[in-house]
Amino acid sequence: MRSLVFLCAQKVVSHYATLQDALGFIPKELYPVLFKAAFLDKRTPSLQQLVQTWPFPVLSFQKLLRKCQHCEYPLIREKPNKLCIQAVILGVVTYLIKMLEDRHGTKSKKQRLKVLDMTGLQDEGQGPESMSLWSRTVTLAKACLDVSKQQNKRMKRASKRRKGPYSKSVAVPAPQPVSVDVWVDLFVNSTSYGVLKDALQVNSGNALRLRCRDFRAEELSIASTVGLLEFLDPVGVRQVDLRFNNLGLSGLRVVLPHLAKFTNLASLKLPYSNIDVRRLTVGMEGSLQYFATQLSRLPCLKELNLGSSRLSGKLRQLLGELQNPLESLELAFCYLLPNDFAYLSQSLHTPALKKLDLSGNNLADILLQPFLNLLTEASSTLLHLDIMECRLLDPQLNALLPVLGRLSRLRYLGVFGNPISTTGLKNLLHRTLALLDLQLVIYPYPVDCYADDLPWPPTSSNLLNGSVDEEKFSRVSNELQQMLLSANRADAVWTTNLCRHNSLDYFSL
Repeated sequence: MRSLVFLCAQKVVSHYATLQDALGFIPKELYPVLFKAAFLDKRTPSLQQLVQTWPFPVLSFQKLLRKCQHCEYPLIREKPNKLCIQAVILGVVTYLIKMLEDRHGTKSKKQRLKVLDMTGLQDEGQGPESMSLWSRTVTLAKACLDVSKQQNKRMKRASKRRKGPYSKSVAVPAPQPVSVDVWVDLFVNSTSYGVLKDALQVNSGNALRLRCRDFRAEELSIASTVGLLEFLDPVGVRQVDLRFNNLGLSGLRVVLPHLAKFTNLASLKLPYSNIDVRRLTVGMEGSLQYFATQLSRLPCLKELNLGSSRLSGKLRQLLGELQNPLESLELAFCYLLPNDFAYLSQSLHTPALKKLDLSGNNLADILLQPFLNLLTEASSTLLHLDIMECRLLDPQLNALLPVLGRLSRLRYLGVFGNPISTTGLKNLLHRTLALLDLQLVIYPYPVDCYADDLPWPPTSSNLLNGSVDEEKFSRVSNELQQMLLSANRADAVWTTNLCRHNSLDYFSL
């Protein structure tokens, strides 16, 4: 639903020349609705003009593109349009250069815009018209470098103008500094490392300054990773995500001390870091203890992802020194042992857990009962549970159902990649209907929908690569949907699609 004000705003931004003439007379209270209308309809010239004349100190995507009284459509949940993002960035750059010219010339206008907040934009599944987080990072870094060059040129010209005929300085007051802080999530890899490093190096004195909220780096060397961490302003960083960097325990020993300055760091993700504790040498044992000690020095840490690390039997050593409980713990494909589950069940973390990912651990054998004990301890707080590819057959699922039924606050359940039958899926759906907060279930293709040559018991690889009878599966899918409709649970999404539906982010829990 769109208000009359929003419909009028759409009309105004559709005519760029009219908007230019009218901006001097439009009340500043209408700028937010004009911005959203221009963003929705992809009116990029109007969008850039609105940014250049923005009358408030803050321009926040999260606030401007959310559901509002004039337009219920939450644009912030959509993939960001490339041209619109570029128009906003260009608008800020143009505004800053004009302000710099005024400050170094004869004019001196009061600076209005001081903060551009681009955090919270979606980055899942990019299309030709959208702009990925990587592309936004590169575009912003280049914009910062362009502004820096323009700023230096104007400072040199202003310095020459302040000098008298005999190179004696004339007493002309220095212009007040002009700057806009851009709050943004950054994603860097080896391709974009150079331009981002250059932008961060000029950050402190630049008129366009990057302020990082969430930092993600992939496939970087240890030296490159440390170099970028050193340039980040520590105040606002809430998440560091280092993946596919092949750090190992020795590399983490170098990197982790550089995280201590991020006193507000709430989330640390280190998946695919090549950690393997199963054959520890004396030196590696010391590195593992050093790792644990460094983790304990992060006072605000609430989320930890150690996915695809081989941590067999070492969870107590790794997490035992933490003084505050974790609320999100991702241990996918970590080769966990019963004593790891025993530790977790008795630890300070489990009663506080909101998100738990144990995908890829074999929960069908000796880990089943320890896993059930762990879930029981976390039953009052757990919102998100991932147990994909855990080799759960119908008998193990049936043992799990009573405990699942007690997870009264559960919103997300991932069981994809487990060899479960149609009957098992129907039992799962029936037993979880009472979980009224459960909105998304990622379920597997039932084993009875595969070709007859499926090995038994099937591995995750067998299930992923096996041939599914689409006609059989379509019937099963329709039956599950009918069960949901009959129970008045049409609000719940049951799907086999891993990509179309996002799992819950810790910060949105």
